[in-house]
Amino acid sequence: MRGSKRVLCVVSKYTAAFALVLLFGCSASDGTTTGSTPEKIDRQALVSRHNITLTAPDTLASLSVGNGGFAFTVDVSGLQSYPQYYENGVPLGTQSQWGWHVIPTDQNYTLEDVAQYDTAANGRVIPFPVQHKGAGRKVDAMDWLRANPHRLHLGVVGLVLLKENGEQVQVNELQNVHQKLDLWSGKIESRYEVEGVPVTVELYGHQEKDGLAARITSPLISRQKLKVTLRFPYGAECHVCPGYDWESQERHTTTLAPSEAGVNQVQLKRQLDSTIYYTGIRWSEKGQLDQKERHYFELTPSADQESMEFSVLFSQRQASDIPDYEATQASSKTNWQRFWTEGGAIDFSGSTDPRAQELERRVVLSQYLTRIQCAGNLPPQETGLTMNSWYGKHHLEMHWWHGVHFALWDRLELLKKSLPWYHKVLPKARATARWQGYEGVRWQKMTDPAGNESPSSIGPYLIWQQPHIIYFSELVYRQRPNQATLEKYRDLVFETADFMASFPTYDAGDQRYHLAAPLIPAQELFPAHETNDPPFELAYWHYALSVAQEWRKRLGLPENEKWQAVMDQLAPLAIKDSLYLPSATHPQAYQDDSFRHDHPVVVGAYGVLPLSEKIDTAVMLHTFNEILDKWQWETTWGWDYPMMAMSAARLGEPEKAVAALFMDTQKNTYLPNGHNYQDKRLRIYLPGNGGLLTAVAMMAAGWDGAPDKPAPGFPDNGKWKVKWEGLHKMP
Repeated sequence: MRGSKRVLCVVSKYTAAFALVLLFGCSASDGTTTGSTPEKIDRQALVSRHNITLTAPDTLASLSVGNGGFAFTVDVSGLQSYPQYYENGVPLGTQSQWGWHVIPTDQNYTLEDVAQYDTAANGRVIPFPVQHKGAGRKVDAMDWLRANPHRLHLGVVGLVLLKENGEQVQVNELQNVHQKLDLWSGKIESRYEVEGVPVTVELYGHQEKDGLAARITSPLISRQKLKVTLRFPYGAECHVCPGYDWESQERHTTTLAPSEAGVNQVQLKRQLDSTIYYTGIRWSEKGQLDQKERHYFELTPSADQESMEFSVLFSQRQASDIPDYEATQASSKTNWQRFWTEGGAIDFSGSTDPRAQELERRVVLSQYLTRIQCAGNLPPQETGLTMNSWYGKHHLEMHWWHGVHFALWDRLELLKKSLPWYHKVLPKARATARWQGYEGVRWQKMTDPAGNESPSSIGPYLIWQQPHIIYFSELVYRQRPNQATLEKYRDLVFETADFMASFPTYDAGDQRYHLAAPLIPAQELFPAHETNDPPFELAYWHYALSVAQEWRKRLGLPENEKWQAVMDQLAPLAIKDSLYLPSATHPQAYQDDSFRHDHPVVVGAYGVLPLSEKIDTAVMLHTFNEILDKWQWETTWGWDYPMMAMSAARLGEPEKAVAALFMDTQKNTYLPNGHNYQDKRLRIYLPGNGGLLTAVAMMAAGWDGAPDKPAPGFPDNGKWKVKWEGLHKMP
């Protein structure tokens, strides 16, 4: 294992292992844990017992391979043969971190075109890029800036299966379906029959390159009843959708690129306006690739064989080498075995609580999904690399939920891959702060690879994404406490802190700094111009500024007086009736049901965040119980349940922590493929998966100041046996 000692702790009320843990202890200052136990997790058994098996088409159970920056999602045929059938479920996406498209315009739209000028509490006028209604340049600019760039569906790779009479086989005509995702190797094997004739498709995703490879075995090949198809769409500027447009065939080109790759290999050049990328196809001997329509190709295997292999590579530049099936298979097997053996692990197999097996399933599958969907060089979109949500753009306030678990599960490098993006977009974040009259950097909300902000009636008013980069930097330092870490992230930490110190409004009356309107808190229902001092944001402000100040000390620099003044005089969390208010300007929040919905993020002030002088734990416990009993849970989102669990754990309520993870509400649904279902619009939601992994790691390994006992976030009732290795404590 890299980056930490291999460790294992067990909690089970009346076991010898429990006594051993008490004897040897489980604590260390850097977030890892040390301990001794005779038991060791059988990692392959742990992972493999949650392999996914499907025996019928299920539009909410499509399976994916990928490498963190590229993912390819398939139906029960083993490839993308029936995209329309799956369109309203979990779509059959082929997406990458680099694949983006812009609809051309000659209008030179800028954020100034959509700016609304709001007056702050101190009388200062601040521009915000917002959404507009009606017609005219503002609306045109808003529409274009929100939708562009949008993430591309790179191409559909499927099968044409023919019946004896020549008709194409429909998905519901596939017989004896048996599809399996082998998590240990990253292999999807799909077996089925067509009119009694067997078909087997073995699929892998390459782990170093953005491609896939498959081996197909079937008598249908020799009967000329099976072909591989490749279809290429135009980019779709849709809010939530699979990301393809099949109607605009004349607006893009697919041409044969000059290539010296050799026989049985073709490079296709794709051009969609200013976007250019390449698709390389390689196949085993005696096959033939033909163009049937403008953007449609068929790969026909030779009739004198009953198996074929092929691979497809997507790249921004023409590739000199297209990995074949054996190379892709080896890449997948090697890298997935390394992933499962080198990171953290949690095993609940000895538990008697009836929820334990399902929790373990969710945890294992969430590790797989976040590895293939969220471990690239950009903050992920909320639907990863499977389908477009918010045009494929990423939301920075969600980066915490996508990324923190990687650090806690001893996979820090997967979080670090996306952090250089903050350096890249630093100039644009700095320009936004200057535009609005602040110091430092104001981080984007809904943004793209270049760091462009998107107009929104909510997004630009949010502030809870601002401290995230300080939190991430501190996670890195906890595991890499050296000068190189401090130097690498110091500008991000210090300029973020500069903004955070310049943002609050000072009130001479109470001699306090306030997070004052216009702003929208993480519980987004509160109006921007009526909301002051939301509690989670206040606590996060205090935490992040204190961490930034500590970074100055580590670097041998004097204390920043402005940061300290804001920390020392920051407004307290507003309280009424022994409850933390979600907004200081909404004292009626717990009497009015219209405020008891959306994210119950008040509890995040002591759950997501550690204990600080801002928090009275008795008041927080009272607030937690009030929310738990009376919230409109159907209006919440996938990361709200792990947030509640983290708060319950810190408050010494492990039974409620587990109950929160299993709250019986639609948006806490975990599908057979492990995805966190929200509703008909958002059928997958990766912040829920990442939040689950964060909460479970914290409940098992503990947190700074946690009780000195094994698995402090789980009930010590004899029903939970929690074995874990390689986890890090949460701050």
